Amino acid sequence: MHQLLLAIPNRIETEHLYLRPYQAGDGPMIYAVSKRNREHLAQYEADNILNHIKDEQHAEIVVRELALDWMARKHFFMGIFHNETHQWVGQIYLGPTNWELPEFSIGYVADVEHQGKGYITEAAKAAICFAFENLQAHRVRSDCHETNQRSYRVLERCGFTREGHFRENKRNPDGSFHGDYQYGLLRSEFEAVNCN
Repeated sequence: MHQLLLAIPNRIETEHLYLRPYQAGDGPMIYAVSKRNREHLAQYEADNILNHIKDEQHAEIVVRELALDWMARKHFFMGIFHNETHQWVGQIYLGPTNWELPEFSIGYVADVEHQGKGYITEAAKAAICFAFENLQAHRVRSDCHETNQRSYRVLERCGFTREGHFRENKRNPDGSFHGDYQYGLLRSEFEAVNCN
């Protein structure tokens, strides 16, 4: 099926959360989120789009661009929101790395005020189901900073296999080096998991 013809939901619900693409009007929220999380994201997510928001107007432009990317099936950025409070608790990213296979990359960040509560694992499991069920993925992959134990534990709880370790393949903000773990999850492995 051609990628533009894929029928995909605009909201994914889990026990405690809902995931949705960003939309017009989200700019002020994203600006507040970016200010609150800059120090939190500096070590492992220095390149994250949230670290580069300049003001509310810029944030509004960014969320509208992400909404267009969603519609064009270029990238899938989803805000993670708490069902009861509707607070932003994190973000999930799914990006196609190879539509022919198809393969997607997954990434995520937790809000500094909501980390350690299991929300990212819950959201990641839902996003993985979205990748395999709605995007027809054959494989989902992820790269993870070798010292970011919280992040790679999420992948392991979601059934991913550590496939490799690139040593000193990236620079840290202070100029030192770090390596990345490579993780992957195949459709055959996913099919044993209940997504409901």
